[in-house]
Amino acid sequence: MNLIIGLTGGIGSGKSTVAKEFKALGIEVIDADQVAREVVAPGENALHDIELFFGAGVIDVNGALDRAKLRDIIFQCEEKKQWLNELLHPLIRESMLTQLAEARSQYVILEAPLLFENKLNQYTNYNLVVDVTELNQIKRATQRDGNNDAQIQAIMNSQLSRQARLAKADYVLDNNSADLVALKHRISLLHQQFLALLE
Repeated sequence: MNLIIGLTGGIGSGKSTVAKEFKALGIEVIDADQVAREVVAPGENALHDIELFFGAGVIDVNGALDRAKLRDIIFQCEEKKQWLNELLHPLIRESMLTQLAEARSQYVILEAPLLFENKLNQYTNYNLVVDVTELNQIKRATQRDGNNDAQIQAIMNSQLSRQARLAKADYVLDNNSADLVALKHRISLLHQQFLALLE
């Protein structure tokens, strides 16, 4: 069984940057968001089921899922959201577990923004939280996504609070400074710690 490290953090915390650095160290990263996109790719059964349930309006001109349209629909209707979750969650979980089992690096990282919220930490041995202040979260996410403060705040409110996330962490990576060299150094130290867990 692989050693699985959960990687999470709130919006704008820099999870993706951290994941990229672990990849550069030769560690396989399974991205839960990417898996969620794969299960509804054109040609997948789940996309066909979604089209039957929600209508052709949620499919874009290229035959792919129009995520924005679907999001609008499920935000307004709890029952439809539940139907979608019941369809997708088992598929995402199965695909994710298969990819984790097939990973061949010394340990494997499961990157998931909602690691704790979706109880994906039941599959991890240890969890690493990328931590920044809420002020930095808002600043970075608005710059990156072009959303306004209120939109980012709404996303933050739907995620675990910073305190609750930190309380569940086995390892914390402070990413408040914009110094990439220092961040790489901290990731390299964590990498050594994770390798030591295998001994």
